[in-house]
Amino acid sequence: MGRMDDRMGELPDYAERVLEVAELIPPGRVMTYGDVAEWLGEGGPRQVGRVMALYGGPVPWWRVVRADGVLLPGHELRALDHYRAESTPLRDASRATEGHLPRLDMRRARWDGMAGDGPTDGAVPRDVPHNEEAHNGAHIGQLPPNGGATGGPATVRGT
Repeated sequence: MGRMDDRMGELPDYAERVLEVAELIPPGRVMTYGDVAEWLGEGGPRQVGRVMALYGGPVPWWRVVRADGVLLPGHELRALDHYRAESTPLRDASRATEGHLPRLDMRRARWDGMAGDGPTDGAVPRDVPHNEEAHNGAHIGQLPPNGGATGGPATVRGT
C-alpha cells in the first residue's frame, strides 16, 4: 500500500499494519488500542496508541479508542463530530464530567473484527499479514470490557 510520511519516508511495517486495521473498522463502530494489537497478534495498547499519535491522521483515527470510552484528549470535539455523523453509540456525560462531554458506549460501539457488521465484506483482507489458522479476529469478542488492559489509560499523550 505504501503510505508515505514526510519525516520518515516509508512507514514502519507495524505502523502500516495498525493503520490498515483502523481503515477496516466500519463507520459507527470502534476498536480499542488493545483490540487492534490483539487483532494483529503483535504489540500492545501503548504501541498502537503511539502509531496512531504519530501516523493516524490520514485514517479514521476516531475509530481507535481508549478502552474506557473517554474521547481522545485534545481532539474531543473533532472526534465527537465524526461520531455524530456516523451515529456511533455514545453515553451522555454525567454532570461531574469535565466539559460535560459524552463517552463512547463501548458495549454497543465496540467492533469485534467480524464480517457482516458494517460496509466491509470481510474483516480479514488478504493484504493484512497474519496467521489465519491461529488468528482470525474472532476472539476479540471475548475480550474483557477493558480490552485486556490492567494498567492505566492506553493512550499516548502528546506528539
